[in-house]
Amino acid sequence: MSVIHTFSSTNGSGLHACTDDPEGRSLPARHGPWKHVGRVPAGRDLPHGLDRGTVEKAIEAHGFQMWRVRKSED
Repeated sequence: MSVIHTFSSTNGSGLHACTDDPEGRSLPARHGPWKHVGRVPAGRDLPHGLDRGTVEKAIEAHGFQMWRVRKSED
């Protein structure tokens, strides 16, 4: 996969997603609206330590991979 696009949900849920579609058309509408926040070229690390191989497999199978950043406990 040459480029993975990253998105954040703007509904306050804290969800993020990756897809190979720069428009995010494959992302679940019920968790949106989605805002495009970046693009990660081939061979580059994904944000938050996500495993690129695992994300690419999810995108190939489902069209996207979602995750939520855990809130740090103070």
